[in-house]
Amino acid sequence: MRFLTTFQTLDFFDTLLSLAAAFVLGTLIGAERQYRQRTAGLRTNVLVAVSAAAFVDLAMKLDGSGGAVRVIAYVVSGIGFLGAGVIMKEGTNVRGLNTAATLWSSAAVGSCAGADMIAQAMALTVFVLAGNTLLRPLVNAINRTPLDAQSSEVTYYVRLTVVPDAVSEMREKLQDALEAAKYPVGDVEVNELSETQREIVATLVSTAVDPKELDAVLVRLEAHPGVRNATWDSSTKE
Repeated sequence: MRFLTTFQTLDFFDTLLSLAAAFVLGTLIGAERQYRQRTAGLRTNVLVAVSAAAFVDLAMKLDGSGGAVRVIAYVVSGIGFLGAGVIMKEGTNVRGLNTAATLWSSAAVGSCAGADMIAQAMALTVFVLAGNTLLRPLVNAINRTPLDAQSSEVTYYVRLTVVPDAVSEMREKLQDALEAAKYPVGDVEVNELSETQREIVATLVSTAVDPKELDAVLVRLEAHPGVRNATWDSSTKE
């Protein structure tokens, strides 16, 4: 058997160390994703990290650093296809970008481990975990800050959740209330949420919005019979 003539104990333990490091570091990254109940959780991130480490380690053993560089290039592009599978578009919102980026990071961690750069893989893991955890409060604080329409292209949406029988009446009242508050309406859509609920979505023409003023309009609308919820949000194209 060729295995008996080519097997080298030191090379085997070197590979084993690389795979073990990728497994442990991928577990740390995946555990955070699993805790957040993301599409790609613990097992996916571990498999990505270990597989990347295996490919890079194999290339190192067969063709040295030159072969590893070529394989890493393929790993980077290959993970792009895997990441696309966790990205989902829901209406105007796109979900899964952070999860896809985390998968890419797990592949980078595995590639470092496979190239025997375990210290660098550990450092990268720390930065990935910091990005997904320590930066979360900052993201939430930024998201709560009202957008300035004068400095960015912003679209505002006013949403009413109503019973089916109140759709026609509340659609008209919503438009009238917004026009009276000097918020011109560009479009109004009605979406079916369930058999007992409909969502009226009014898109405002690009304009500066006073959050307190808009909240006051929604409080008045929410007081009408048949209205279950009233809220507003915004998105930017920048």
